[in-house]
Amino acid sequence: MVNDSANAFLEARLAHEARAALGTAKRVVVKIGTNTITRQKGQAVKISEGPESHSSGIDVEYLHRVAAEIADLVRAGRQVIMVTSGAVGMGARELGLAKKPKDTRTKQACAAIGQPLLMDEYRKAFGVFGLTAAQLLVTRDAWDKRSAYLNLRATVEALLERRVVPVFNENDSVSTAEIAFGDNDQLSAYVASKIDAELLVILSDVDALYDADPRSDPAAMPIPYVRELAPEIMASAGGKGTEFSTGGMKTKLLAVGIARDAGCRVVIAHGRAPGAVTRILAGESIGTLFDAASGLKNRKRWIKNTRPQGAIEVDDGALAAMRDNNSLLPRGVIAVSGSFDRGDVVLVGAAAKAVTSMSSVELDEARGKRSAELGSRSGGGSKVVARPDDVVFLDE
Repeated sequence: MVNDSANAFLEARLAHEARAALGTAKRVVVKIGTNTITRQKGQAVKISEGPESHSSGIDVEYLHRVAAEIADLVRAGRQVIMVTSGAVGMGARELGLAKKPKDTRTKQACAAIGQPLLMDEYRKAFGVFGLTAAQLLVTRDAWDKRSAYLNLRATVEALLERRVVPVFNENDSVSTAEIAFGDNDQLSAYVASKIDAELLVILSDVDALYDADPRSDPAAMPIPYVRELAPEIMASAGGKGTEFSTGGMKTKLLAVGIARDAGCRVVIAHGRAPGAVTRILAGESIGTLFDAASGLKNRKRWIKNTRPQGAIEVDDGALAAMRDNNSLLPRGVIAVSGSFDRGDVVLVGAAAKAVTSMSSVELDEARGKRSAELGSRSGGGSKVVARPDDVVFLDE
């Protein structure tokens, strides 16, 4: 009983400190879900919105309230990046579809129709408050290729310096299973991680993480603060949302894990709560706050969150040496699979990811050999597979 009380006191103190620290966050990512940004069932449509807005399903009044809030934050010196959903849903509504399409071709067509409608609404809403919105459509390869990622990061930095609000969305009109994020919850986490945000706010149609699915369990209770993503926390996530959304609580918790690795706190809150982002930054206890982990360095985060282009199997001795902060050498490599080039990220067993200094062809030829057996490497090739700075263990 004493231990339980002590633990509860510690948890309450950590929660208070974490919420208070949100007030110092300068760079904030705000993700708005499909069900939040679209008009609610039975909601009246103002005549002034016009026929285009009516058919698109966007809640223009809500979007203007968000824009006003973001404008206040920017004027206060904060940098705000938006991640938006809704393009596929808007395109589907424009075509008169009652449900989100299942096949890729129709989804991509809907995205192509809906994305300009969605961005036009953002542009008009922010313009009312003297802000410029910039559209950034991305796929996973924008993050996985380090040169493309660095270019994208530089673009975002240039926009923020000019007090422009970057608005990210997945480029659904060209995305395939190989280059898709899967949902904008994870996209928002990658954005927060890659641009070193201190806070990610996920505005959804749920007001918090619950200890059970509140849609089926009337006794479910909200969880106001989460220090670690323990198995019981992951188990509490429910299923998907409604017909036009792609994410549920499980995808949000996966996103939380990505952001926490970057030392970024995450709050999941109801998007329709008045002034939600401002209140969160003021330390008010709304939604669920997920505390940050010890942040990995930027390059380490890039390695950990990049899709591997191949895989390497290593022996136990090589794995132990890597954990002791030593380089991975060819003699410890047992097998090579996939096709990759020098500088690509590869999976090392099931334990780590690494940036390889050898291509798959070079490594397959060198595996199991000692450095002396490799001789002089052609083309300036390395005798080391991966150095410690290029290795990230997945349990870090």
